[in-house]
Amino acid sequence: MHHQIDSLAHTNRLRYLPPEHKLLFGITLFGLSWAASSPLQFLITVWIAIWIVIYARIPASVYLKLQAIPFGFWLTSVPALALGGVWLSDVQLVQTDIFWGVTLGNLFIYISQQGLQQIAVLLTRSLVLTSCMYFILLTVPFVEIVRILNKIGCPSLITELLTLMYRFIFLLTETASELLTAQQARIGYCNWKTGIRSVGIVVSQLLQRTLENYRQISLGLTSRGFTGELKVWYIRRYKPNFRYSAEAICGCFLLFVNIGWHYVTRI
Repeated sequence: MHHQIDSLAHTNRLRYLPPEHKLLFGITLFGLSWAASSPLQFLITVWIAIWIVIYARIPASVYLKLQAIPFGFWLTSVPALALGGVWLSDVQLVQTDIFWGVTLGNLFIYISQQGLQQIAVLLTRSLVLTSCMYFILLTVPFVEIVRILNKIGCPSLITELLTLMYRFIFLLTETASELLTAQQARIGYCNWKTGIRSVGIVVSQLLQRTLENYRQISLGLTSRGFTGELKVWYIRRYKPNFRYSAEAICGCFLLFVNIGWHYVTRI
């Protein structure tokens, strides 16, 4: 997935746009989405999907796989938010919050109306905020993000740590995926006992391979004359597009007005 994301970031149809514009657009949408209402967050999610899938020509299958990550985390939080339980003697205290319930002995288990509202808010917010980050990740190469951070005066120590973390996160996932695939091919998860043993082997091998990869990267940097600062090379071949710029500016302005009007009417 790491190589695929990098490849899409370098070959998407919005690649020729200035990365500063795309980064500013994504950050602006992130801030506006955080303050927007749930229906508006859903519309922003659809708008970002149009930018990613239609304008940037990112395959819909890749985008849906990435969106499945926050959706999976949302599913795990649904039971904790939706379900509640009280003793039968205390049912009257939560009567207004009960959507549906059942009695189990002396305990009353119910679905909370407030919890259902929180679930809806959490779903739209998680999808829209991750969509903003995916827009930046899929349309702006990481090298250009580092260059922009250096340009605005971000300390070199932070940008170098970000570069190494970006490299090692995907390196870690790729190594873990290779180990799991090899174990599954050898029927390493045929039962509970074998599965636990296989997980232990994966963890130990993962640590060893990560340390070995770190040593190889250190030797590679040293052999290339690393002096304590990572240099980023790029060629500027960007061309602003009036149509995209106008749509982004008008869209963000309308969102700002809508959000402001929403908060003013609530006062």
